[in-house]
This record gives sequence, structure tokens and C-alpha cells, in this order.
Amino acid sequence: MSWLRVGLLACFGVLVLNLLPAWRTGLGPTRQPVPGAQLPRQFGQPVYAPAQNPPERRAFELGRQLFYDARLSADGTVSCGSCHQQARAFASPERLSQGVGGRPGLRNAPALQNLRWRRTFFADGGPKHLETLPLAPLTNPREMGTTLPAVLAKLNADSAYARQFAAVYGQRPISSYQLLRALAQFTAALTSASSRYDYHVRRAAGGRFTAPERRGQALFRAKCGSCHATELFTDGSFRNNGLNRRFGQDSGRVVVTFLPTDRGRFAVPSLRNVARTAPYMHDGRFGTLAQVLAHYDHGMVASPTLDPIFRGPNGRLGIPLTAAEQRALLAFLATLTDEAFCRAPEFAAPRPSPGGKVRAAVRQPGIAP
Repeated sequence: MSWLRVGLLACFGVLVLNLLPAWRTGLGPTRQPVPGAQLPRQFGQPVYAPAQNPPERRAFELGRQLFYDARLSADGTVSCGSCHQQARAFASPERLSQGVGGRPGLRNAPALQNLRWRRTFFADGGPKHLETLPLAPLTNPREMGTTLPAVLAKLNADSAYARQFAAVYGQRPISSYQLLRALAQFTAALTSASSRYDYHVRRAAGGRFTAPERRGQALFRAKCGSCHATELFTDGSFRNNGLNRRFGQDSGRVVVTFLPTDRGRFAVPSLRNVARTAPYMHDGRFGTLAQVLAHYDHGMVASPTLDPIFRGPNGRLGIPLTAAEQRALLAFLATLTDEAFCRAPEFAAPRPSPGGKVRAAVRQPGIAP
């Protein structure tokens, strides 16, 4: 083979590598790694596969800016990041989320993590696609209280946003398709898989468990693992876990399916980063994990749709847990905290633009922005 042919083959190989889809390497046109592009194998195949919206650095940065921009709300006071705070694994410290004008919501804002693997969203499972998910909080009068045309009008009137969207999508004006795709670039990247539990499973440095943590892990598998299953720590089901006898204010899954058997059923949340996501339950009624475990031990109440798993012999409700078992479970649950995820600078609010136009409203408990 001549040196000329060798050279041509080498050039062809480089060209092929450069043409590989960006999502395979996690590199966009800027050649910078895209957060969340490398998927943890232990989670299995994602529902929202990277090929559906190939990770690209400029699109990710645009989505991050939108996520923290309070101008997307009706009165410019509430952003996605207001209720979904990174230090809390993108959950809210408030019992019930607060929307525009300080209006109280009906539920505690859930953690945003590992969303690629979710088939449904919200405590009732209403939204079913990651890209259309933002439409619910944007248009809910108790949350961001706006309309999609109003949001697009704001974005198209902003010359900086117009340039950014054009650079990523190559078309003007900014459309709803572009807006939702950009937001999904950021939310799909919120992957949490670097807790001490993960190091323990991989037998990596820093993953050694203490005796109480090992005992807690065994107890968790025996008493909690049927609902909080898989490496995502949820089976994706909807269950009634004995919070109320009646469900007048929030009846859960039934508002989506209209099936009487779904009254009082809510999505089983992932327990990853659970030590960071207080308060707990769909209505934020429990302030600590100790209160949650006490509820499962002796606080449940009966209702027609109470999950059978919580009905024990002799009419006893719940999951019997001694004080020692509860301490062991708390020790294990603490190992599910992913410190890197909760502090990663690439997921934090971007610095304000030179013109100071982007408002990253992030609330503290009980304090309006």
C-alpha cells in the first residue's frame, strides 16, 4: 500500500470520527463535554434517549439560562429554579411551592433528577414527555401563571436570546419547539449517579459502608425495596401509602385517569438524594425522614385504595420498624446523597448577562425573591 493511500485512509478516518453524532461522545460543536451526556449503565435504557435531542453544549447552556430565568413567569418573579434548587437535588424546601404573586401551590415541588428514565412526571403522572413537561408549570396560575405565546413574545423581543436560539437552531423567530427542546437539554442532563452508595456498588474508593449502613441496606431491601426498586430507587408506580382517609384537596392519580381505584394514589418518588429533599410526601407534610419512617411504622390510616402491601396480618397497617431498624435505615438513606450533583457548577444558575436582564429567582424558605 502506497504512502498516498495510507494518508488518504487516515484522513478519511478522521473525517468519519468528526462526523459521529455529538451525543455519542458528549461533545457539541464547541468541543466541550456536555453534562449528563454519559449515561450510567446501571439505570438501563433511558426513555428519553440522547438521540431524541442530541446533547450539545450551546443548547445545554441555553436551557440552563432559561431554567433560571424568572422572566418566563407572568410577573417576572418565579423561575424553574425558584422551586427546584440544586442544593436540594432540585427539590423545594417549602412545604407547598409558591407561584406568581405568592400564590400557594397544592403540592411540594419534586426533585428533578434522572429524568431521562421517567415515563411520567408529577405526583399524579400527568405529563408524559420530558419536552412538554414545562408547559404545566408555565401555564399553571398557581405556578408561573403565563401562556406560551407570552413567553415566546418575551424571548423574541430579547436580542440576546434571539441570537442564542439562532446560533443553536438556525431559525427565527424563536418557536415553542425550540424553547422546549432547549429546556429539555438542561433537565435531561440532571443525572445523579455518584453517591457513596454508587461507589459502594462499584467497590470503588470511598464506598465502604459502616455496620449500621450495611444493616440499613439489608433492611431497606427487605422492607422498602418492592416500591423503591431498581438503581433508580423507584418502581415508577402509583400507590396510596396511607396518608389520608379522604382526598378532598388533592386526590392524586385519579385526576388523570378518572378511575376510582386511583383515588389517593401518588407516584413513588426516587429516594436518591432523599436526605436533601425535605419536606416529604406530595404535600410536604413531613419535615424529616424520621417522621416518614414513623408514619410507615404506626401512622398510616385506612382508605379504600390503600395499597395492599401495607395491610398486614390482624389488620395492622404499615411496615413494622423498631427504633434500631429506623436508625439503621436512616444511616443507609444518607449514603444515597450525591454531593457532586448537588454542587456541580455546570448545573448552577448562570451569571447574569452584562445587561442584567436574566433574573435567576431562587427562593429561600418563606422568603419571597
